[in-house]
Order: sequence, then structure tokens, then C-alpha cells
Amino acid sequence: MFAIGLTEELDDAQTWVVPAGHVPDGELGAEVSALSGPACAGEITVLPRPLRRPARVLLAGVGAGDEAGWRAAGAGIVRALGDDERAQILLPADAPVRALAEGVWFGGYRYRDAPTPPRSGRVDLVAPASPEQVALLRQARATATATWLARDLTNTPASTKNPEWFADQVVALAADRPGLTATVLAGAELERFGGLLAVGGGSVSPPRFVELSWTPAGPARHVVLVGKGITFDTGGISIKPRDGMKLMKKDMGGAAAVVAATLAAAELSLPVRITTLVPLAENAISGSAFRPGDVITHYDGSTTENTNSDAEGRLVLADALGYAADRLRPDLVLDLATLTGANAVALGKRTAALYTPDDELARALAEAGAAAGERMWRLPLADDYLENLRSDIADRISTPPGPGSVMAALFLRDFFGDTPWAHLDMSAPSWAEDHDLELTKGATGWGARTLIRYLSALDGGQ
Repeated sequence: MFAIGLTEELDDAQTWVVPAGHVPDGELGAEVSALSGPACAGEITVLPRPLRRPARVLLAGVGAGDEAGWRAAGAGIVRALGDDERAQILLPADAPVRALAEGVWFGGYRYRDAPTPPRSGRVDLVAPASPEQVALLRQARATATATWLARDLTNTPASTKNPEWFADQVVALAADRPGLTATVLAGAELERFGGLLAVGGGSVSPPRFVELSWTPAGPARHVVLVGKGITFDTGGISIKPRDGMKLMKKDMGGAAAVVAATLAAAELSLPVRITTLVPLAENAISGSAFRPGDVITHYDGSTTENTNSDAEGRLVLADALGYAADRLRPDLVLDLATLTGANAVALGKRTAALYTPDDELARALAEAGAAAGERMWRLPLADDYLENLRSDIADRISTPPGPGSVMAALFLRDFFGDTPWAHLDMSAPSWAEDHDLELTKGATGWGARTLIRYLSALDGGQ
């Protein structure tokens, strides 16, 4: 990870970075003023200065000058720097340090198993090292570390990332962090998790259920996070076409995000109790795979008639939500899932679908997402479609006719009881086809930074 620090001393032996609209003193200021400079957020103009110091200056576009613009600028800067290049960013007094640092770290991400060495460069932000700036930099680092982890977990090939491997990663990550505990259920311990057992029954890699807990002193609220953890999705008996299967190692993006956010909450000592539930399974094809027409009994005792084994995510989430309602009695439940392709049809590649009956919760999550740079749009939980969920032989069917993302959310609404709840369908924004502002090609880690912002704002958090 690129090193970032704060300094008040300029060093003209390094590359200098000047944000658009900021004019430094002296000769360099006159040169910068003579250029039109970059207008778009993240756009970089190189100003070579042979035989002078600094010898290289980057002009960075910040767009409208909001957090999103500065985050994009940070990503553009780090991509314009060499792997071991040192640079100083000359900041105006009102620059949002957290967003800029996040952009540098997000844009500098590389998947850990890629055949490239880690970057060893350093960026110093030329600004007073006040307690406020240090705290903002700490928050940025915790957010970036969580996002990198979520990206790493999602980018990991399914040949490595089976349910046992993922569970082991969570246990190892929690082991050295005070206040964090992780437990894993497997085998006979999963007897009541009918959805998880059905979805994972066709794989040689058995399912797991992970419970990760952050318990600070005297928390005022208890939040349960649930993340869909399908480590690879073939579609099962309802097999996917080849092109639809190529990226299915990302079908645990929700699990990666909630785990990463929980670790960040511990790092930042957020005063909120968090229990994170991760149902893990590989949806594979074999003689023991579950079938269309099978009836599944969930953790809460209710039943689902399976009508499409490629709609498996809602079946494992149902068990986790039922477990949360029965065992944990939380104040709030948030679930994140790469659940439907219909999300992308409705909202495109960069926006998640948000479902909740709670107006205040919808507002708070949308505000957190906007601040973090992760867009979402609230869609309706329309009761008009409830009749479509009816089954002749069970309490419900798994894939009712109607708008796909909405129907999946209505299916999940059955399982959390009266607890305030929100569902984020984030399949499309969990993956980037190419570098895009602060996103790098591949897994985006979508959801981790939104959750950190939201949880930080609860009950007087940071």
C-alpha cells in the first residue's frame, strides 16, 4: 500500500502535485496560472521542468471540488506516479484530506496475487499535522484497508476460495484484534440451515456459517450485518451459460464487504456492537445438487419451494436473517448481496438498489453512500407483488414472476421479523470492467466504505 503522510515542509527534490484551482507561490505559481489545467476530476496534466526544481509537477483536476472530485484526484495522482516515486501534494486549507487519501489508496490498489511487485512510493500531503487531520487520515486508512481486503477476497479465484478457506480467513483476521471474535459452524451444526445446506449440497466443498462479532464497551446499539457468501455460482441444476459464469467468483462480494467493514469498525473503535453473519456455500452441480421443485425448510421453520437453483443467494440469506431474528435480537439488520442481474438492468453498473420500509434508514444509508462514493437508489417494496410469492406446496416460491430485484427483496422481507431492515442488491457495482476514477479493474469492494461511514455516524461515532 502506498505510504501517505502529513508534512509542512516542501521538498523540491520530489515530484510536486498541484490541485486545480490552487496556485502556489513564486515562479511555479506563475507557470501554473499560465496553463488552463485539467477540468475533469481525476484528470492529470504533467508539467515537465527540466533543469529546475521540482523537475516534475502534476496538475490534478478536482472536478467540483467536493469529496468525490478529490477522491478521483487522488486516484489519478497515484496512477500518474511511478512505483517508487515520491511526491508531495500542495493542499489548500479547505482540502478534504480524507477523500484525497482514500483516492490515493483506492487508485493504487493491486490484487495481491498479481505478478507485480508491491508499490513502494510515498505521497506526503503538505498540510498542518493537526489532530483533526491526523484523525481524518486514520479514518481514510481504515477505510482503504477494508476496501482492499474486500477487493482481495472477491478477486481471489474460486479454486482457492471455497467456503472453508473464506471462513479460515475471517478467523485469522479476527484473532489478533481485541474486541473481535469469530465462530464457524459446519457439518451437523448447520442442521437448521436448510437453505445453506441445499445450496451447498452439490459441492465437494461443504458450506460454512461464520459469525464475526465486534463488542465495544457500553454500546448503545446492536447492528447485524449479513453478507451473501456464494464462493462460486454455477447456477446449479439451472446452470448458467458460459459468459454468465465467468465472473461468478465475485458472488461473495456482499460477504467480503461486511467482513471488511466489521474489521474497520474494530480498528476505529466505533461505539456500536456489530454482529456479522456470513453464510458460505459453493453452488455446484452434482448428483447431490438441489433441484427445482425441492422444498427447503429454513432456520425459522418456514418453507420455500425452489423454482430456480440459480436464485440461490436469497435461500442462504433467509437462513442468516432468520438466525439473526431468533438468536441476536438486534436493533437493526443490514444485508448486502450480489443478488440479481435485474439490479444492473434497472440502475446500471455503478449503482446499487436499496430496499427498506424505513424512510429514515433509507436517507441515512443513501447519505453515507454518497459521502463514501458508492451510489445507491431506493426501489419500492411493492405489496402488489406479494401474491406472486405464493406456493401451492410451501410457504413461498423462490423465484416469483415480476421485477427480479424487487421480488428478491420481498422474498427476504419475510425473515427478519419486526426489526428495522435494509437490503442492498449490489451485484452490478461489485465489479469494474476497467479503471474508473477510484475503482480499479476487477472487484470494487462495494459496500465496505458505505458501511464504515454509516456505522461511524451512529450514536456519536466518528
